[in-house]
Formats: sequence, structure tokens, C-alpha cells
Amino acid sequence: MAMNEWDAKKEEKIYLLPNLLTAGNLICGFLAILKILEGSILRDSDTAGWIHTYENSLNFILAAFVFDVLDGRLARFGGKESMFGREFDSLADLISFGVAPALLVFEIVLYQFPHKIGWIVASIYLVCGALRLARFNVLATQYKGSNLEFTGFPIPAAAGLVCSITLLMLYFYETDRELEKGWGKYILVVLLLFLSIMMFSKNLYPSFKGITWKTKWTVPKFLFVVSILGLTIVYYKWMLAVDFLGYLLYGFFRPFISKPLRKAIEEEGEEEEEREGEGKEEGKNNHLKIIQKKENSDRISL
Repeated sequence: MAMNEWDAKKEEKIYLLPNLLTAGNLICGFLAILKILEGSILRDSDTAGWIHTYENSLNFILAAFVFDVLDGRLARFGGKESMFGREFDSLADLISFGVAPALLVFEIVLYQFPHKIGWIVASIYLVCGALRLARFNVLATQYKGSNLEFTGFPIPAAAGLVCSITLLMLYFYETDRELEKGWGKYILVVLLLFLSIMMFSKNLYPSFKGITWKTKWTVPKFLFVVSILGLTIVYYKWMLAVDFLGYLLYGFFRPFISKPLRKAIEEEGEEEEEREGEGKEEGKNNHLKIIQKKENSDRISL
């Protein structure tokens, strides 16, 4: 009985730093929702600055994306992955990358559509995002497939694409009337429905989880990544859309890319880690052989 109580207390403990970052993801999602509601109130009252408030909500969702990237890498780097962290991360993702983007797009453009079409489109995106996360957790629990690939378009990337397109649309449409007359609302409807399908599709996308502190890149590849990162920071209002759209399209072209090129893009530096792993496994096998030989010699001597 005492042992069971000790085990229960031990299970209650969670890893601090990875789950703190996941909590940051969740808080950013919640703050994004608050900013969306605030922007809608300002917009309905014809108060200036409502577009800026919506942009702040977009920034919170993108900040949640950064937290989501960091929490998993920190957990894997420290060897602190757990079922609790996986479930907590999925719940945070559903709020930050499911509820917040769906509400944002609805409040900006979808409410204009008749017969509650906007509600239906936003709900489809949210439900498909939840199904995507549920499938990910099931596959992760059953250890099916490679952790270097995502099955279906990941919901953080889907939210990033939705938010970046919305940010770009707010950049071009500066008034409520321009939003109503522009074609942006139709683009967002099609995008939400398409991403809903892609999140629950069988398309494979690289997770880039193989990139660690030990990963070694060639100088041209390093300079290319730094250039893309620099352009994204300087021209984030349109480069974010280019980045996320490029990732979406990569999943379609990926099967047609040669294996050496695909490996150079996704898994460079993995060979060294695989060799290290093989070396450790070989050393372990040699150690077992030595023990077996010793046991056999002891039996012979007896």
C-alpha cells in the first residue's frame, strides 16, 4: 500500500522547463483570444486602432508557435519527454492553433458570409485540428512511424499560415470597407477548408526534429537558413506567409525530390548521430558477449 502511494506521488511530478514553455504557449493563445475580442469591440464601436489590436493577436499566436517549437526541443534535448508533456502540449496547441485562429478569421471576415457559413467553416477547421492532435497522440503512444516525419500538415504550421495570410491581408486592407469588398475573405475561407483537409491527410511533412545541438551543416546551407531568417525578421508581414506556404507546398513536392537532396534538406547531421548510436549499440553487444563468455568459462571450470 505504501509502495502504491509512493508511486502515485512520483507520477504527480512533472518536468519544469519544458512544461513552462508549454504553459507559455497556452498563455499566448489565451491572450490572443482576448485581443481578438477586444479588436472586435473596437471595430463595432468605430474606434481607431482595431486593426492594430488584431495584429497584436496575430503576434501572440506566432509567439505561441515559437514556444511550441522550443518546448519539444528542450524536452528531447534533456531526455525529459513524457506522456503528461505530450498531452499538455496538445491541449495548449488546440487553444493557440485551433480556437484562436478560427476565432480570428471569423471575427475579421467570416462573419460577413450569410446562412452561418462562417460558423461552419471555422468549426470545420477547429474539429479537424483537434482530430489531427488526437491522431498524433495515438500514433506517438503506439510508436508508429518515424518521429522525423509528421503525418498530415501540423496544426501549428496551419495556424502560422492562416495568421500570416491574415496579417498580409490587414496590411493591404486598412479599413473595414476594404475588407468587405476585397477578395481576401474568399481566400481565407478556401485556405481554412484546404488546411482542414491537409491536417487530417496522409501527406508526410518533415518535423526537423533531427536538428539538434550536434547537427552540422555545410556553409552554403547555413548561410541560406540565416538569409531566410533575416528576411523573415525584417519583412515579417509578408515573409511569414512565404515561409509557411513554402512548407505546405514542400509536402506535395517531397515525394518527387531525390533521396540525397531530401536527406540534405531534412536530415543533415543525422549520420553522425546514427554512427554514435551504432557505436553504443556495438559496445553494448560486445559487453554482453564478454559476460556470456565469462559465464561459459565458469560453467566449464565447475
